[in-house]
Amino acid sequence: MSKIKIAVAGVGNCAASLIQGIEYYKKNGKAKQDTQGLMNYDLGGYLPEDIEVVAAFDIDKRKVGERFDVALNAKPNCVMVLYNHLPKSKVIVQMGHVLDGVSEHMAEYPDDRTFLVANKKPSNVEQIIRDSGAEILLNYLPVGSEEATKFYAETCLKTGVSFINCMPVFIVSNPQWAKRFEDKRIPCVGDDIKAQIGATITHRTLAKLFIDRGVKIDRTYQLNTGGNTDFLNMLNRNRLKSKKISKTAAVQSQLDVPLEEDNIHIGPSDYVPWQNDNKVCYLRIEGRGFAGFPVTLECRLSVEDSPNSAGVAIDAIRCCRLARDRKIGGPLISIAAYSMKHPPKQIHDTEAKELVRKFIQGTCQR
Repeated sequence: MSKIKIAVAGVGNCAASLIQGIEYYKKNGKAKQDTQGLMNYDLGGYLPEDIEVVAAFDIDKRKVGERFDVALNAKPNCVMVLYNHLPKSKVIVQMGHVLDGVSEHMAEYPDDRTFLVANKKPSNVEQIIRDSGAEILLNYLPVGSEEATKFYAETCLKTGVSFINCMPVFIVSNPQWAKRFEDKRIPCVGDDIKAQIGATITHRTLAKLFIDRGVKIDRTYQLNTGGNTDFLNMLNRNRLKSKKISKTAAVQSQLDVPLEEDNIHIGPSDYVPWQNDNKVCYLRIEGRGFAGFPVTLECRLSVEDSPNSAGVAIDAIRCCRLARDRKIGGPLISIAAYSMKHPPKQIHDTEAKELVRKFIQGTCQR
């Protein structure tokens, strides 16, 4: 099989985890058929190590102009390092369009924790993507980057490149945007990536368990803390609207009757610098079981935030390439429902996994 050529918008912790994961599978995958964090090591003939980054965009002066592998280790990235020496990349990180990608409040924090915008003219993103031969663009921009995300989505439509939207800006799940990708016969996946075992997937699963066992949920919350730039960025509550909608809808979709707004709270709670890329979730569900007797569940989940979604992204990339091979355009319903918090169609996770299996086999079109 040929390489899957991707462009990356946002050279942050998630991109660093993705590349570390690809290196892991280069060293361990073939020998062990290792599937840690993946649906399959071999997905439709494509392996994790078939993914190749051919273009990258960022706005931080410590990354722009650097080799991609060097930029992955530059501040403010703080991801756990599994491989100290990544292969030298031929890709040079290009200056992206800032637009609304940086929240003003981040300037109040130490340089090592925040973005330092490069004093450079934005590059010709469309031309760079065309020249690179990229087939898929992976969007890893900060939460709240509505205009910047739309810019990259428009670029994909102009260049025929697929869009995998890992951020909570509603593109693939928006009927107008979805139709534009379908009309152009460009496959896309989104929006807002789930983790392998993250706060949202855990919350969804436990909520579904309550419902399946006949317990009526009265109220629930999910409170998250972390110390990476994502959590620092989200201290600006004005950037959280779509994020809260995405995470809340992912849980509400598991309930027969959605909870009233006052009885469900899901979203980032605070920024704790020393946590770095570690994310801690506090989750509580209150309900009533037999004859109205109370049932309460509380749990604490601790994960390395960025690696937790890297394997999911690798699966989404490979499914997107399969769709391109098959000349399928528009949103890919199965892998979006399996891998994203706010897909075009919410499907229970076990059913979504089965639909992805059928898509890989070719018995389900999308």
